[in-house]
Amino acid sequence: MSRFNNTETALIHGGISIDERTGAVNIPIYQTSTYKQDGLGKMRGYEYSRTGNPTREALESLIAELEGGVAGFAFASGMAALTAVLSLLHSGDRVLISSNVYGGTFRLLNKVFDHFSINYTIADTTDLTVYESQITDDVKAVIIESPANPLMTVTDIRAVAEVSHKHGLLVIVDNTFMTPYLQRPLELGADIVVHSATKYLGGHSDVVSGLAVVNTKELAEQIAFIQNSTGGVLAPFDSFLLIRGIKTLAVRMDRHVYNAEKAAEFLESNNAVKNVYYPGLESSQGYEVNRRQAKNGGAMISFELNENYDIKKFFESLELVSLAESLGGVESLVCHPATMTHASIPADIRKKVGITDGLIRLSVGIESIDDIIADIAHAIELSEIR
Repeated sequence: MSRFNNTETALIHGGISIDERTGAVNIPIYQTSTYKQDGLGKMRGYEYSRTGNPTREALESLIAELEGGVAGFAFASGMAALTAVLSLLHSGDRVLISSNVYGGTFRLLNKVFDHFSINYTIADTTDLTVYESQITDDVKAVIIESPANPLMTVTDIRAVAEVSHKHGLLVIVDNTFMTPYLQRPLELGADIVVHSATKYLGGHSDVVSGLAVVNTKELAEQIAFIQNSTGGVLAPFDSFLLIRGIKTLAVRMDRHVYNAEKAAEFLESNNAVKNVYYPGLESSQGYEVNRRQAKNGGAMISFELNENYDIKKFFESLELVSLAESLGGVESLVCHPATMTHASIPADIRKKVGITDGLIRLSVGIESIDDIIADIAHAIELSEIR
């Protein structure tokens, strides 16, 4: 648990926030691979930077405190973090995954872990009866995204955790979209939280990184062993950048969310828009559940234009909003999930879970909301097929 009553304070002062040796208010970048030992078996706390590094340790202690976990771990990417977590499983085990998740998560299970006979099943985590019916004897874990990427589907994390634990499942929640500032899955019953910290936690589109937080000492020991053994650790400089990004998370997210709410309202009222997916809208199917477990709807929106609009022309007509992979930076980004973030999911599965070829995903930045809406409105107007 955090030492501070308010997350805004914990973001800045949580974890190891001051260098004890010098008093520096920013943890230095310990750019070293190894450490001098005073004698055989006489280390000063560190021996090799894959195993432990003071800058990375400061970041790991910070994210553990923010998520309310026992221990945190920093990796070279979000996928490296998830790979380490999935390495807890054994041959013959099965994982349930929410019906729409990041394409990289699907690819990791479908093309990598299948080599080790670790299987997956796509599950409807929004319907507890259906979800529980999919739990077979070989199922050992569930991976939840809420809101899910890219349809912003909301899962009741507490309810799914209760059902899962009844059957002995490990509950893993990808909290990338919400961050610990908006949602704390461990407090809702999750066992492990993972982040692509490249996104909102870093916040400036300048560092690729991943984080994992666990809720027990046993899991902490297991993940620490896997992290050290497989070696996908975050570098000291990147750890420093991520700590710096986290310090401004509250003020950035407040602006992101304010802009997203305005953008979602604009899209919902626009006659050119067929569907809007944003859990912060009262019309959203997951609105009530999301309101119970998260501070607000976050800053990710997906939408579809009507059939008489050309989405290729829409993307080409944007000037302020950039067509790019990723999300969560200060700049607004838009992407086409079917050919970008979720292209690794076969077309028949995309269609089945509702990821259409016309779906557009918008990461709302912190620019002037008037400029963001004006750019989107102009692009929609130009994309109309006349």
